[in-house]
Amino acid sequence: MINNVLFSSPFKRVKMKWYLGKTAIGTPYFLPRKWKKNKEKPGYLIAYTKKIGFDFVSLGWKTKWDLTDFRFEWAPIWSFVFFGWQIAIVFRAPEQEHYWECWLYYTLATDKSKSVKERVAQAREAFPCKWKTYRDGVESSVCYWDLILKDKFLK
Repeated sequence: MINNVLFSSPFKRVKMKWYLGKTAIGTPYFLPRKWKKNKEKPGYLIAYTKKIGFDFVSLGWKTKWDLTDFRFEWAPIWSFVFFGWQIAIVFRAPEQEHYWECWLYYTLATDKSKSVKERVAQAREAFPCKWKTYRDGVESSVCYWDLILKDKFLK
């Protein structure tokens, strides 16, 4: 997944945001943890914060109303914890939420027998990602495809 985003995609490259410090970056919502059986309640589990461990979290997403109504949940994360300290790499995209939703549509819902430009055109038509925004009572329109695609795919 990451290779497609970074190297052979019509989308702008994602950036890696590094974190080094006390364990603070969730994977995805909670701190890195592991589960153990609860001795007091058979059949139940207890969560413990990891002392040492790696977490490789892929892109988090779901579909909402139909199979191509993609919703972004969390960005890919690589994390290593060691006795209360953490090194984490979060893959940040421009226009994060819209980037990943458009990328999902392009990757999962377009005809892979077509060229990249044809797939981009198909995705833009079927999944427009155009939003109206209001600031100080003034309406403006934003097409996120124009902000997240590499220049050569905008024509």
